[in-house]
Amino acid sequence: MSSPGTDDLSFKRARNVKEQVIGSFLFLSAAVSTLVTVGIVAVLFTETVAFFRAVSPVDFFTGTEWTPLFQNPRFGVLPLLSGSFLVAAGAAVVAIPLGLLSAIFLSEYSGPRLRGVLKPLLEILAGIPTVVYGYFALTFITPLLRTVLPETDVFNAASAALVVGIMIVPTVSSLSDDALRAVPKALRQGAYGLGATKFEVSTRVVVPAALSGILASFILGISRAIGETMAVTIAAGNMPNLTLNGLESIQTMTAYIVQASLGDTPHGSIGYQTLFAVGMTLFVITLAMNVLSQWVMARFREEYQ
Repeated sequence: MSSPGTDDLSFKRARNVKEQVIGSFLFLSAAVSTLVTVGIVAVLFTETVAFFRAVSPVDFFTGTEWTPLFQNPRFGVLPLLSGSFLVAAGAAVVAIPLGLLSAIFLSEYSGPRLRGVLKPLLEILAGIPTVVYGYFALTFITPLLRTVLPETDVFNAASAALVVGIMIVPTVSSLSDDALRAVPKALRQGAYGLGATKFEVSTRVVVPAALSGILASFILGISRAIGETMAVTIAAGNMPNLTLNGLESIQTMTAYIVQASLGDTPHGSIGYQTLFAVGMTLFVITLAMNVLSQWVMARFREEYQ
């Protein structure tokens, strides 16, 4: 018959083994994620270096013509960059005010029951497939634009920007709502004690106190808009056009990647390598915006005791 001390020792050993197994599994999960990221970056970097051995980086980043699959190819990425930023800017005009106002209402005005209904409904927008957004833009928004502005192209940046803006509203709203709800109630009560109205408390106390999180939500939302693929490909078209006119057809970086990766580009060719050069450019831009959002949160964060 074993003693109580022996039983306790066996239990501790079994618990330690269990903890070690769990720790190893968690480490393996983190390692796999890290290795996948490193692998993606390594492939992008390798093919991008091979591309820039044949094409000058100066020509790539300053050229105004993008015809890599033609007989006389041109590799100026500015039309793709302008298309991506044109859609992202239009999406920001739609998503930032709608997302922020929705967050203020959910955080400051709605009761628990109403919030429990509205927030899930708002976040459903993030679950709709992007292909559906693209066809919604093509079959509903574009005809409306052409009714008001007949010179609008069938494929245009404006309709793409509108649907992408609707897509990123949940991102902006959810992150801004979290930032607003993190503001201590004592600040609100102090403002009410001084005679401020709910609107004044919301706009002059809560929003400034949560500014770092709100700005970070804006940057992350714009980053999502730059990386959007299918909705933009369907709605904006595949015309690499260096323009600021949202009524014209354009091509974004993601749309070009879709077009060129359909299987018609020979493996190892310069046209094939443009996929990775454009992909690396997109990766660097989105990475920079994510780093910027982290810096904004750290730089403007308000700490309360």
